[in-house]
Amino acid sequence: MQISTAQTEKLLKSNQNFTQFGFSMMMTRLRGIYAKNPTADVVTSSTTEINYFLNKFKAIMDTDYKTIMSL
Repeated sequence: MQISTAQTEKLLKSNQNFTQFGFSMMMTRLRGIYAKNPTADVVTSSTTEINYFLNKFKAIMDTDYKTIMSL
């Protein structure tokens, strides 16, 4: 499970809801950081963090990963 920086930027600009609470909390935090500092560095670091989360919890992230891929 990997997402690109372009997909991350879409996620950071969207208000998409997710089924996994932990992922939703992480996205809320990352969106706040991005809102204050919308730079490529923030998108890159967010991509790394999201990919780490997706890989660590891939057993429970299937539904949300499909949602991300549909954006």
